[in-house]
Amino acid sequence: MKYVITGGAGNISQPLAEKLLAAGHQVTVISRNAANLQSLTSKGAIAAVGSVEDLSFLKSVFADADAVYTMVPPRFDITSNWKEFIGQIGKNYAEAIKGSRIKYVVNLSSIGAHLPGGCGPVSGLYTVEKVLNGLNDVNIVHLRPSYFFSNLLANTGMVKHMNIIGSNFGGADFKLVLTDTSDIAEAAAAELLDHSFSGHTVRYIASDERTTDEIAGVLGTTVGKPALPWVVFTNEQAFEGMKQAGLTEEIASNYAEMGNALQTGVMQEDYWKNRPAQSGKVKLEDFAKIFARVYNAG
Repeated sequence: MKYVITGGAGNISQPLAEKLLAAGHQVTVISRNAANLQSLTSKGAIAAVGSVEDLSFLKSVFADADAVYTMVPPRFDITSNWKEFIGQIGKNYAEAIKGSRIKYVVNLSSIGAHLPGGCGPVSGLYTVEKVLNGLNDVNIVHLRPSYFFSNLLANTGMVKHMNIIGSNFGGADFKLVLTDTSDIAEAAAAELLDHSFSGHTVRYIASDERTTDEIAGVLGTTVGKPALPWVVFTNEQAFEGMKQAGLTEEIASNYAEMGNALQTGVMQEDYWKNRPAQSGKVKLEDFAKIFARVYNAG
């Protein structure tokens, strides 16, 4: 089969492309930078250099494909309408798929994408799911992972210099669903290689489920601070902290909104109603080793 992978050589897209190549398929990978794809082109991937914001480019790359993995690449320079920007990428994908022979789409979405608003950038992914589901005769599975383990790496400085870890969600009884990017890549590859899904479906992906106190304890112990507390900030404190860290007001406000949606429970509610029977391979203790390496290198 002929696959198109968006997301360049990212933490999900690269291992996904490698799995498809190893299975003997033709794989085209989209990236803004050809140099970033060298590790994949050396293994036989075809580089498509361009932007998913460019509809004509997308149409040309999608035209002859059988299946595609879609995701919205991260942008941290957005100063307004981040949700709309994310939704527009989904509209670009839908329009490009209409003019192609693609019959299978694996779309990277997120926990919370069942809600039309109130979940920060994930509200943009609601729009992506909606516009893709408007396609006829195309089989689509929306992968909905939860909070990435790697998001916790942003807290290494806080742990080192303030002896705390936290966000505007958490608490003694708060359980956070966590997902590792390698488990997402495994799920995406399984769906694309098997391509037995039909219609428009959702698949939740979780690697671990832990309270925020457990997260603080495991990560703290790994870096020599076993009494490390998880501190729950106000939405305003979280917003100001992210601005001080260099995020734009638009992105900081959206992330603060997402944290609030986690804290109130609405963002994870559909996950708990449709909890997957099997979790991924990576657990908090596995990720803690990565956290410690980043912490010690900083």
